[in-house]
Amino acid sequence: MKKIIAVCGSNAGDKNLNKEVLEIAERVGELIAEKGGILICGGLGGIMEAVAKGAKKKGGITVGILPYDKSKANKYIDIPLGTNLGFYRNYVIVNSADVIIGICGRWGTLSEISIAIAVAKPVILISTSKGISELFSKEEILEYFEEKPYIVNSPEEAVELAFKIKEINQN
Repeated sequence: MKKIIAVCGSNAGDKNLNKEVLEIAERVGELIAEKGGILICGGLGGIMEAVAKGAKKKGGITVGILPYDKSKANKYIDIPLGTNLGFYRNYVIVNSADVIIGICGRWGTLSEISIAIAVAKPVILISTSKGISELFSKEEILEYFEEKPYIVNSPEEAVELAFKIKEINQN
């Protein structure tokens, strides 16, 4: 069975979405595809589009869980699923994945990270990607929480760990 990796992050319009952050997302998508994983995301713009673009560059499979209708999916999504659930679709994204990787992000990403931790899904945050992912990578924030995400500094570390976590959980 192929590993399903969710990538959660900012939609288009987030002031933190600079070239560097989008390159991080695109590289994560490439690495997921290279390892034979399936990418699942919210299917819209910003981080979601960049990660799907990266996956498609390497021949990967992309699934977009859209808040409303599937016509809004970015052009790199192979399987667009329109839910008409709005932000409640975050629960579907998280529960469909084996592991969640957070890149940048705002309130929607915070929602996905929170849901994942609440339902005991592994969460990996890329600390160098700004937004919620950077904020929740700080030790002074993490000390208040019993369940913590894994913190990494690069796309390579994130994807490598995502596949190792899944292997550990299968045994």
